[in-house]
Amino acid sequence: MNIVNFIGADSPLEEADIVLFGAPFDSTTSFRPGTRSGPAAIRSESFGIETYSPYQDKDLEDVKVCDDGDLELPFGSPERALDMIEEEAEKILSAGKIPFLLGGEHLVTLGALRAAAKRFENLRIIHFDAHADLREDYLGVKLSHACVMRRCHDILGDGRIWQFGIRSGTKDEFAFMKEGHVTTEPFSVNTLPSLEFPAGTPVYLTVDLDVLDPAEFPGTGTQEAGGLRFPELHSALCEILSRFNVVAIDNVELSPHLDSSGRSTALACKLLREELLAIRTNPCIKQ
Repeated sequence: MNIVNFIGADSPLEEADIVLFGAPFDSTTSFRPGTRSGPAAIRSESFGIETYSPYQDKDLEDVKVCDDGDLELPFGSPERALDMIEEEAEKILSAGKIPFLLGGEHLVTLGALRAAAKRFENLRIIHFDAHADLREDYLGVKLSHACVMRRCHDILGDGRIWQFGIRSGTKDEFAFMKEGHVTTEPFSVNTLPSLEFPAGTPVYLTVDLDVLDPAEFPGTGTQEAGGLRFPELHSALCEILSRFNVVAIDNVELSPHLDSSGRSTALACKLLREELLAIRTNPCIKQ
């Protein structure tokens, strides 16, 4: 059986509200590579879960999602890869749909963020991660998954990025946070219920799956002890997707071959199902 779509994501492109697309890219990975295999693994393993969610009493059969496949990216050129991701996200946004990017390493976020920032004024980012990703450069290179949030800050400026679950970074990165350039809640998501934006404010949601505890999600390239459990992350994402005007979203940094048990990929599949179902109540989708 040739599985090409995420389970339940079989609406025609022109009819879909949400469009999945993969960016299998990991050329700037700083430790253990393998995230380029993430999108394909999620699609294949998704047929081990159900389309129905008992958490939300919703079914993917009732959601209009198109899986548009993976981009064919040049691994030797981060600049060109980001351009291609930006072009794909622009195409989806221009059609009035929500792009849902599957990574790949975290640098791929920058391409989709560029497209969203061009289209939406006052765009905010909500960022889940174990790592701050706020380095000015990594080994002299500014386009790295270790620098992706700093490059997003270059585009959006101060006061437009909210980070949750951060538990790793350099002294300079934490100083950058404390100077007020971004708003960071280390280690947890406890302040999320108090987060408020003006009605209709566009939000880009980026989820680095290494925000999860590696005891629960070992299939990622740069593990950090501690972290969220699935129920915490699930609850937080469902709250964001139902309460805020999320105009674009990504899940990144699954490296499936680093977890021979398969539980990391299974978790990624289940979390993606839950996010797709939660987006259904998003204010930017007409019910």
